Amino acid sequence: MNLATADAPDGAEVHVLVEYFPVLLFLAVATGIGIALLVLGNLFGPKKPAAEKLAPYECGFEAFEDARMKFDVRYYLIAILFIIFDLEIAFVIPWAVVFDTLGVFGLIEMGIFIGLLVLGFIYVWKKGALEWE
Repeated sequence: MNLATADAPDGAEVHVLVEYFPVLLFLAVATGIGIALLVLGNLFGPKKPAAEKLAPYECGFEAFEDARMKFDVRYYLIAILFIIFDLEIAFVIPWAVVFDTLGVFGLIEMGIFIGLLVLGFIYVWKKGALEWE
C-alpha cells in the first residue's frame, strides 16, 4: 500500500494527499501576501520619520516622569478586583449552555453563586475599595 493512496470502501483508489492541496494552496497564498506586503512597505514607506514620530508617546501626552515610577496601591487593587469579578462572571457562560440539563438544582446553585458574588461586591463597595480620589 502506498502512503499517498488508500483503498476506498467501494474499491476505488483515493489520493489522500490531494485532499490537502487546498490547505497547502491557502498557506502558500497567505505567505506570499505577507511577504509581498512587507516588501512593498519597505520599498514605498517613509525612510526618514519626523522627530515627532520618534518621540516617546504614552496615553495621548508626552512622558513626564521616569518609567519606573511607583503606582498607587489602589490601582492594583481595582485591577485585581476587576479580574476576580470578571472571572466569576465567566463561570456563568458554561452554566447557561447546560442550563436545560441542570434543572432546578442548577438554578439554585447559580443563585447561590450570584448571591455570593453580589455580597462580595457590596463588601468591597462598603470598604471603599472602588473609590478613587
